[in-house]
Amino acid sequence: MELKEKVEKALEDVRSFLKADGGDCEVVDVDDKGKVSVRLQGACRGCPFSAITLKMRIEAIIKERVPEITEVVAVD
Repeated sequence: MELKEKVEKALEDVRSFLKADGGDCEVVDVDDKGKVSVRLQGACRGCPFSAITLKMRIEAIIKERVPEITEVVAVD
């Protein structure tokens, strides 16, 4: 399984949490150094808690499930 596919699969567990609050998250890129770029969507976009959600939920779960990942960042 490709690295981006592994990240997408890990993100499925986070999506239910995000969608419950009217948001979502899209994987934009996974580079060869393990950096994942995501785009926050819906209510997550511009939410004052989005930085916390990104690090404490999205990044934590992705890194737990896909150890090759080193960082998750939000892009516009």
